[in-house]
Amino acid sequence: MHGKAPKGIITDQCLGIRAGIENVMPETRHRLCIWHITKKIPEKFKRHKRYEELQSDLNNIVWESISEDDFQNQWEDFLIEYGLEDNKWLSDIYEERHRWVPIFLDNFFWAGMRSTQRSESMHSYFDKFINNKSLLIQFVKQYDNCLGWKEQQEREADVEDYKSIIPCATNSLIEKQFQGAYTNAKFKEVQKQFRKKANCILHLMKAVSTSKVYSILEDVSTSKERVYEVNYNAETKDITCMCQMFESRGILCRHSLVVLGHERVREIPRRYILDRWSKLVKRRHSDIKSSHDPSLLNPKTERFDDLCSHSNSVAQFASQTKETSDILHRYLDMAMADCQKHVANSSSNANELDNLLT
Repeated sequence: MHGKAPKGIITDQCLGIRAGIENVMPETRHRLCIWHITKKIPEKFKRHKRYEELQSDLNNIVWESISEDDFQNQWEDFLIEYGLEDNKWLSDIYEERHRWVPIFLDNFFWAGMRSTQRSESMHSYFDKFINNKSLLIQFVKQYDNCLGWKEQQEREADVEDYKSIIPCATNSLIEKQFQGAYTNAKFKEVQKQFRKKANCILHLMKAVSTSKVYSILEDVSTSKERVYEVNYNAETKDITCMCQMFESRGILCRHSLVVLGHERVREIPRRYILDRWSKLVKRRHSDIKSSHDPSLLNPKTERFDDLCSHSNSVAQFASQTKETSDILHRYLDMAMADCQKHVANSSSNANELDNLLT
């Protein structure tokens, strides 16, 4: 990653890993896998006489708290209710709450991830190819087959994004905007929020000039409702919701969409549509040579691989000082300009030839 640390990283509760991250990547936001923590609840409390209630209440506190104060107040009440004030495991994970409880982390972008995803992703990924009786030599072979299968899936998904369109669930022009921008997989996630708008009731709480504060009452189940606060600026079209879905997952929540619809917003600012999920973006990994299936290589990929290999030694040498780095940057800019000029001239000559032939 060329010395650039990730903005966020998710791991299990390993003190060695934590020490390494704090030492090598001190600016990286470190999150603990919530799956690894919550899966221990049965192990810790299954002998409690009110285990079923305890598990349900603890899950609600972890997942449903609407603010940090709300979490802390509910946590204290929970300990008293079940007589767990002196439970060391609960005390330890409470001290770590800022590393794993969603309400303490959702103000930071995690692309929708809250766990290391091993249980639901890595295991199921390899289950189609190996099992616990597979020999090591079989694993090596099947690992290649697995990667080939995954590559093929990604190619098919790219083709599907261009040739098929998922119908909009509503008549919203904003939904249509997402439909044209996002891959089918991500658009399906966005659509869920448009459908859930039906469970929301809007009320204007305060309006000062172009700034407004809305209260959104949402029926989260047949017997449960929750209130969210949404801030909206009609001049800048900035919108924020206390659920922080956009900040943590990059998707506008149903509460924000209700407000935008009420305000008759026809098109949202470009900042609310992330390039990482755009079907128009060229994915650089598609140019990387696949070691397990050379037959899939095309001339462009081979040229790309050759250029990377040739330029790597030049970049390593030039990066030794700022002066030599600046020299290489200057020549790369010149080379890019020459390449663009060549492509433009080639295109122009081809058009002239077509005109002559017709």
